[in-house]
Amino acid sequence: MAAVKYSLEEFIQDMDALLAKTTDQQRIFNEGSTYLDRLIRNPEAIPEEYRRPLGRGPRARHGSYKLHQGENGLAISSVIWGPGDHIGPHDHRTWGMIGVMENVLAETRFRRLDDRSNEEYAVLEKDRVALSKPGEISLLIPEVDEIHQIDNETHLPTVEIHVYGRSLEGLQRSKFDLKTGRVHSYVSGKANNE
Repeated sequence: MAAVKYSLEEFIQDMDALLAKTTDQQRIFNEGSTYLDRLIRNPEAIPEEYRRPLGRGPRARHGSYKLHQGENGLAISSVIWGPGDHIGPHDHRTWGMIGVMENVLAETRFRRLDDRSNEEYAVLEKDRVALSKPGEISLLIPEVDEIHQIDNETHLPTVEIHVYGRSLEGLQRSKFDLKTGRVHSYVSGKANNE
């Protein structure tokens, strides 16, 4: 008897049902992580074209694909980090769950030490570094534990599934310069499949 696979559609239904019954972030993480775990352990649930780098343009080895945007804010995307890809410290301004589907990534988390009174300056301290492997999930908690840096130090693309409480597209966010302490405001762009 063949094992029943968990589909993207089932994941969306389970997350929609969860978000309809609670706004408690801890409960969303506890239950949502179990759903995301099932999804990332079934790579075939994501169409192959959304598990490959874009293959063209200035970031040909990277890819970002919108998989779902719900009326309740639920945003799901597939992100491919090419060999050598790097993004410096940045925030998200919404809760998030990120699951590694294929390969590995180095994730560096930072703790913000200043009082946030100056929007153009921040003091960050490295909190921890983790090598995220297939099946592992990273949680992002706004203003508490959400500033991170991502590095693909391997020679293969890494595929992740990102799940957020709202779309990052058009969202005002921040990048942090570790040397100067400067905070640079930016707006997230559209996915490659839009």
